Amino acid sequence: MKKTMIITALALSAVAGFAQDPNIRISETAKPAATATPAAADPVIITAGAVQVRQSEFEQAVRSLPQEYQAMVAGQGKRQFAEDYLRMKMLAAEGQKRGLDRDPEVLTQLDLMRENLVAQATLKQIESGITVSDADTKAAYEAKKKDYEEVKARHILISYKGSRAPQKPGKAELTKEQAKAHAEDLRKQIVLGADFAELAKKESDDTGSGANGGDLGSFGHGQMVAAFEQAAFAAKAGDVPPVVETEFGYHILKVESHDYTPYEGVKALLEREEKQKKVQATLDALKNAAKPTFSESYFPVAPPAPPADSAAGNAAAAVPPAPKP
Repeated sequence: MKKTMIITALALSAVAGFAQDPNIRISETAKPAATATPAAADPVIITAGAVQVRQSEFEQAVRSLPQEYQAMVAGQGKRQFAEDYLRMKMLAAEGQKRGLDRDPEVLTQLDLMRENLVAQATLKQIESGITVSDADTKAAYEAKKKDYEEVKARHILISYKGSRAPQKPGKAELTKEQAKAHAEDLRKQIVLGADFAELAKKESDDTGSGANGGDLGSFGHGQMVAAFEQAAFAAKAGDVPPVVETEFGYHILKVESHDYTPYEGVKALLEREEKQKKVQATLDALKNAAKPTFSESYFPVAPPAPPADSAAGNAAAAVPPAPKP
């Protein structure tokens, strides 16, 4: 982590250092240097030969770091970053003595860095000018409401020899046929009035939920294996649907409620998503207005994607989501 921080710090600080040095040409359109801060208010905090670093320059370099590193540099890592920053400054000064600041490749890289910084500043300005209203987020919530549907349910798992779930310690090992028959019998008992929670504690091979009466809590789409999820979301509150088979065994399922994650619970996420959509739409409009073209000889058209029913596609689709503990 420390090495990563140093490398990142040097890369970002190099941009700031080069941009501040009036002897280094970034491009023909480079901006003039900002008005200097009075020396008394901006003391020199690092010296090494002819190299000097003022407080404002060092603090600007710190602010150029990724957010996750700034707190580290502001605390115990400040001196280490200062050492790395000084090393970069000394290497840059030595490079200027050797004429490397006029090397065509270096100048090309500097121009690229400048364009990247201007592009990032432009993107930031575009983002700051885009607002997302409550109407936008509420419309997005309604359009995606199914994604926020939740089911609260209980289950009893009866596994068998060869299934992915081990049987409860102390239970006799069952064949697949025996497990199915036992699960069907337990479901009949529950439909006739047997206490689901008590049977789960006694019979379920999912010992985690079994100890809590089979309680799985609330879960949304994509959190359970497909067959289990389909049965749970299709059932009404209070239903005990037919026994469900998965690779873990046979499940007796009881749906306790259907609900939705409240709008307020996902509002912040929706705001970010809607803002990103608007930013992307702005960038697409900017690109489309310029009518870009690409050399087909240099950028050959990518081959079409394999059909969805290919062997690879079927193999990928056969992998179920991880079950919720």
